[in-house]
Amino acid sequence: MKITLLGTGDAPGTPTIGCSCPSCTDGKLSGSKSSRTRFSILVQTEQGNVLIDTSPDMRAQLLRENVSHVDGVIWTHGHYDHYGGFAEFYRVQRDVSVYGVKETVDYITNIYFFISADKHYVNLHEPFSLIGLEFSLFEVKHFPEKLPVGVVISDGKHKIVISGDCEIDIPKESIDYMQNPDLFIVDAIVPEHMAVNKHMNSTQAFEMAEQIHAKKTVFTHLSHFYGAHDVECEKYPLGYDGMSFEFD
Repeated sequence: MKITLLGTGDAPGTPTIGCSCPSCTDGKLSGSKSSRTRFSILVQTEQGNVLIDTSPDMRAQLLRENVSHVDGVIWTHGHYDHYGGFAEFYRVQRDVSVYGVKETVDYITNIYFFISADKHYVNLHEPFSLIGLEFSLFEVKHFPEKLPVGVVISDGKHKIVISGDCEIDIPKESIDYMQNPDLFIVDAIVPEHMAVNKHMNSTQAFEMAEQIHAKKTVFTHLSHFYGAHDVECEKYPLGYDGMSFEFD
C-alpha cells in the first residue's frame, strides 16, 4: 500500500494569488516544497488507484504521478477545493465509481451531471473494499457541512487515518474509531499562534494526534500562514505535494 499526498494546500493554495509573504515567495521558486496545490490523496496497491477527494488541481496531480486510471473516488465533503477536479475526468474516464455519504455524493454528482458516475452511498463505520483495501468513514465537524467525514484505511496490518477538513470538537465515537493509526494525516491549516474556525491549528492537530495515539503524524491542508517549508518543517511535521508513505 502506498499513500501519496497529491496536494497539501488549503483552498487558495500556495503561492496565493497576489501575496508576497515568505511562504508564497518561497513557493514561487522551482522545486520548493512551499508550493502547495489543493488537497487530495492517492491510495495505491497493485490492484489499482483510489482518490480521497478530487482537488481542483487534479489534472496536474495525476499527470505528475503518472496515474492513467482511477478505480474509485471517496469524497469527504462538498467544498469546492475537495471536489472541483472531478471535472477532470470528463472525456478521460467514463463510469467513475464514487463513494461517500449520500448527502455529499448527491451534491457533487448533481453539479457534475454531465459525468457518468457510479454512485455508492456509504454509512458511517461500515467498511467497504476497494483495490484490496478496507475503507471506512467517520463523522467529523466542519461547519457548515452537515455530515463531513474522515477516512480510515486498512490493509489488515496497517491503519491509516485521514482527518478530512476537521475541527477539534468531533464526536467521541469518532475519536474511539480513529485510535492507534500507523499514520495520521491531519488538517492543521495554521500555526499555533492563530485561532481558526472550521479547521484546526497546529496545537489542536497535535492534541488530536495524541488523543488517538498516532504512531506517525503529518500535517496537511496547510495555508500560507506557515513560513517557508524548509524552515517550518523543523518545528512541524509538514506534508508536501508528492510526499509518499509505503506499507508492506
